[in-house]
Amino acid sequence: MFRQVRSSDERFKTLTFKPGRNILIADKTPQSSATASRNGAGKSSLIEILHFVLGMRRLTNSVLQNAALKADTFSLQLDWPKVPDVLSVSRSLNKRSRINLDPDITENGTLVPVAGSVTVPKWTAAIGQSLFGFPDEHVGINARSLLSLYIRRVSQHGMDDPVKTFPNQSMADATTNVAYLLGLDWHLAAGYQELASRESLRQKLKKAAKDPVFGLVVGTVSELRGQVAAATVRVRELEEQVAAFRVVPEYEALQARADEIDAQIRRTRAEDAADRRNLQDLNDALRDEHEPAADYLRRVYQELGVELPEAVLQQYDDVQSFHQSVLANRRSYLEEEISATSDRLDARQADREHLGEEQATLLRRLRDGGALDAFTALQEQLSLAHSRLQTLTTRFETAKQLEATQAEIKFERSRIQQEVNRDLVEREQRIAEINILFQRFATSLYGPGRDAYIDISALDSSLRISPHIGGKNSQGISKMITFCFDLTYAVLAHRNGRGPDFLVHDSHLLDGVDERQIAEALKLASIVCAEEGLQYLVTLNSDDLAKIEHYDASLSQDIIEPRLTDAFSDGGLFGFHFE
Repeated sequence: MFRQVRSSDERFKTLTFKPGRNILIADKTPQSSATASRNGAGKSSLIEILHFVLGMRRLTNSVLQNAALKADTFSLQLDWPKVPDVLSVSRSLNKRSRINLDPDITENGTLVPVAGSVTVPKWTAAIGQSLFGFPDEHVGINARSLLSLYIRRVSQHGMDDPVKTFPNQSMADATTNVAYLLGLDWHLAAGYQELASRESLRQKLKKAAKDPVFGLVVGTVSELRGQVAAATVRVRELEEQVAAFRVVPEYEALQARADEIDAQIRRTRAEDAADRRNLQDLNDALRDEHEPAADYLRRVYQELGVELPEAVLQQYDDVQSFHQSVLANRRSYLEEEISATSDRLDARQADREHLGEEQATLLRRLRDGGALDAFTALQEQLSLAHSRLQTLTTRFETAKQLEATQAEIKFERSRIQQEVNRDLVEREQRIAEINILFQRFATSLYGPGRDAYIDISALDSSLRISPHIGGKNSQGISKMITFCFDLTYAVLAHRNGRGPDFLVHDSHLLDGVDERQIAEALKLASIVCAEEGLQYLVTLNSDDLAKIEHYDASLSQDIIEPRLTDAFSDGGLFGFHFE
């Protein structure tokens, strides 16, 4: 239950609440004109403050957006499970991302006897767990959505529909949260949300498919299926290579030695080619070497009739002997060069055989392993292959969703609808309890002559939860349908540990309602609070109070102080006027 609401601004009118019924009155001052309203008194502002302190994320259309309130910090004291005294919660408009709790009830789900500052998500998670009894897995239900049912906001049109709390809320989302409060199978109801998401995505993809670029970005199922298969094979191959890869620590040195040996082998082969050419030249030279003929000189001189002197002939013999000596020396030199060249060829051949054996050993070691940078490069290729596979898989799944037919979605809807129908049959006793309670509340307002029931059935797109009260369809009846419906889920949820012990209604819920029904509604709220241990907070204009007091004399006992007024300067909740 709420205990107190206050602000860091001293002008703010602190409000203190009690168990049971609490009525916050906005008076019309004598100075007000006949057409003046109490909209500036701050009744609806209280609703905004409660939501803000209880984890509201956005201030859209809220009075709290006003710059005049920027420096304010609002605090709420309320009862909390397992907290012996009260829990104090405060939040600043200037630093909205943090919630101050005293004591901090979010620390590992246990009570910590000191104050603490927590994030908004952590605070809302604690609300869901402690006030609404959320299980660990609660996909489809949301604490903030449930609070919007318990504290309806006029700024979000929260009173226009008994099940939805804002116009754009999907019916699947709304009925899932209500199903949780009523004790129905909200897991099945949440299945409609997932199906609605698929249908929404299908429609968006279908629309996007009309863009020529879309086909290039996504592609077709048939094309992508093959690409995904190829990418999968590539990933597996690289994974096998990485698994089999052995890093050789001295890889670089081995590789350098292998390269050096290869260069040496190539160099000796080049030297062999030069020596073989030289050997050929030497052999040719040796073969062409012979003693020059000298007899032709005698014949020449005899034919000329010249007889050479003996001295000349002796000199000729000496020259011939000299030539023979030179020829012998040259033959010896050529034979030595041929032998040396052959020896060099044989030596290099032996070196090459030795180098070849060493090179073969090195290449075997290099083939069996690799360097660390090669292993790193291989891992990078594997990472890129994984990334490509993931991208292709995402495109493939998107393309499959795009090509999913409406018939498939319709089949899934039919399946969920059948499951929900079977579950509702099994929960007939629970549904009867819901209707009996709702009918009791409606009868208190309108008597036993009207049909009052909550239609709970499975549609193809959502679970239908639709309260009805028979009679002429009017604004007043529709507002009282919401009132009775709110009271129904508040009672049932509190009985089963699925909801808090408070319910708040803004005076806008009573607009257009007959004064007798307003009186009966407030009387009913007081009775139910006493029976169920609940707290009911309602805001009301003083002239409406004057009209209904003769129906319920106890109303004055539940009016909380201070009473707000429409005084221009300081009569409202905030204690000062701002635009």
